[in-house]
Amino acid sequence: MSQTDTWIASHFDELVRFLQQLVRIPTDTPPGNNAPHAERTAELLAELGFAVEKHAVPAADVQAAGLQSITNLIVRHRFGDGGPTIALNAHGDVVPPGEGWTHDPYGAEIVDGRLYGRAAAVSKSDFATYTFALLALKNSGLPLKGAVELHFTYDEEFGGELGPGRLLSQGLTRPDFLIAAGFSYQVVTAHNGCLQMEVTLSGQASHAAYPGTGIDALQAANKLLTALYAHNEVLKTRRSKVPGITHPYLNVGRIEGGSNTNVVPGKVALKLDRRMIPEENPAEVEAEVRALIEAAVAQSPGVKLEIRRLLLARSMKPLPGAAPLVAALQRHGEAVFGEPIPTSGTPLYTDVRLYTAQGIPAAIYGAGPRTVLESNAKRADEHLALEDLRRATQVVARTLADLLAR
Repeated sequence: MSQTDTWIASHFDELVRFLQQLVRIPTDTPPGNNAPHAERTAELLAELGFAVEKHAVPAADVQAAGLQSITNLIVRHRFGDGGPTIALNAHGDVVPPGEGWTHDPYGAEIVDGRLYGRAAAVSKSDFATYTFALLALKNSGLPLKGAVELHFTYDEEFGGELGPGRLLSQGLTRPDFLIAAGFSYQVVTAHNGCLQMEVTLSGQASHAAYPGTGIDALQAANKLLTALYAHNEVLKTRRSKVPGITHPYLNVGRIEGGSNTNVVPGKVALKLDRRMIPEENPAEVEAEVRALIEAAVAQSPGVKLEIRRLLLARSMKPLPGAAPLVAALQRHGEAVFGEPIPTSGTPLYTDVRLYTAQGIPAAIYGAGPRTVLESNAKRADEHLALEDLRRATQVVARTLADLLAR
């Protein structure tokens, strides 16, 4: 057992209590009033001996993004001159708990070795993993050089531009490597991109008894939906070469329109999500989707079309410089978990793309099960196996020790 393993084992109860306190403070996004969680997290980190930088995002920028408050946190610890700077990023914002829970979503209850609660697995768990991995290094007595930074941010559900995006654009950080929140049984080195758009169709409302006097926006939307979903058959033929990622996909997640049952709908709005595999060019994807929408709506004379881009999240692609980081995570993951830890891609999109877009080599790794579905992330009864939390913390601490060794 390494020096860091020994320290983590003797302080594991503290690690679990730290995570419980984080889970008990709601960070539902929307509405996205997340500054209170950051303030409490900063207090807890200070109690552990860390100096915490609090970077509040201006209210106007937060509100323009559809949220209420964001304060991002940075902790910096230097071990010695020279050596790399390694950042550890996890996000505290989460989707609302929804229905169907058998445990209090903010109770952080522990049952049969599992901690239940919203964000227990994604990704407040890695606030705890990364904090205590850094503490283990500080208390290990190992001869180290370089620095570790903790980046705790709060807008991943809305794209990350006010979280990691802001920390990077403001010049507040420029690490040499990044580890970001993930699960313990694979090292993720690539992920999909995502294009989200709002499409508004405007016709002319009229009384249902006189339909000829109106222009039915819902009928136009029906033609558009048929064209969009038919396009998925084309997208299924575009296969990714990245393990864990299959093909692009288009989903319509929200529809609003009409005013009453006896009124021809004069306006309908759709929100769509187009997942992009790493091999695709985002500009070409957006042009293709816009052309598809315009052609479908053109079949409905008199209907006006408005297309608004909501999000363009680029894919994450492996950078050659990430090889030492990935190899260390795999090596220590196999030693701690007793099985090979493969590299893979994920169809999700994450904040990590914002770091790799700046040329920062990155890997996604943290506390959690083999898959998102196993953790119930974004569903009722989200949970984390405490044994996975302990072992992931060991792997991260060992990996940092390798990369920071004198």
